[in-house]
Amino acid sequence: MGTFDLQVNGYAGVDFNGDLLSGEDLDQVCEALKKDGVGGILATFITDGLDVMCSRMERLVQLRNQNLEWSKLICGIHIEGPFLNETQGYIGAHPVEHAKRSDLGEMKRLLESAGGLTRIVTLAPERDEGFIVTRYLTEQGICVAAGHCDPTIKQLQGSIEAGLKMFTHLGNGCPMELNRHDNVIQRVLSQRDNLWISFIPDGAHVPFVTLKNYLDLVGTERVVMVTDAIAAAGMGVGDYHFLGRDVRIGDDLVARSPDRSHLIGSTITMPRVAENLERELGLSKFEIQKVIEENPRRLIGETR
Repeated sequence: MGTFDLQVNGYAGVDFNGDLLSGEDLDQVCEALKKDGVGGILATFITDGLDVMCSRMERLVQLRNQNLEWSKLICGIHIEGPFLNETQGYIGAHPVEHAKRSDLGEMKRLLESAGGLTRIVTLAPERDEGFIVTRYLTEQGICVAAGHCDPTIKQLQGSIEAGLKMFTHLGNGCPMELNRHDNVIQRVLSQRDNLWISFIPDGAHVPFVTLKNYLDLVGTERVVMVTDAIAAAGMGVGDYHFLGRDVRIGDDLVARSPDRSHLIGSTITMPRVAENLERELGLSKFEIQKVIEENPRRLIGETR
């Protein structure tokens, strides 16, 4: 079946969040993914103006549905935003001017543009008043994830009761400096029996020693590894323009803003994920298969 990646913004020079996506682009992405042993992905769309997000998703859906091979590999859509915490540090690489509080009407419009392919929506629980959007998405069978957020423990628990199922790339989408005890990471870990948790195992988003500590605590039963790949994944050192932002890929192959103030997605590939999990974290073949093949599919109910 191959690996399954729940968070892919782009790949092999192609940006899903661009405005000129073509059939040739999808062919290029899918060929590169298949070469890397990937059996399925969720194309991920990040925060932007609502019209822009809708247009980009509609374009992908239109193209995807023209080709059976593309449809098999691009199994669905992950909408990451725009209902995120706009505070510096928590918003990460998302354009702060487009972050907003949740709105059910706008959420329904995004879902319509995604053509029934939405599998995950990442939002900030503290920006979802009354957890209205969380409840609605859960009723539709869509996985609701928290991310780029700073909910209180009561807000996090309330969101879980409303249907929150996952936390997106724990250890990221938050400031570099946090309260050493009361912070979003500790709050999420306290709810580990009630949440799935995804991580980006590239050693930059979360240092390997820290990720090992997290895994020692939460285990692998409800953990998913994602790449959060941007279009620069699989490309070399250089300056690029992806996700509507200038991106610099350094000698360590990590994607950062030109001023190096924050990370912008990642360039890791699934083969490197598997290698890191074995070499740096000491996971067994069985555990690796669980977190990059079985768990992602189980989380969203994907059988392919």
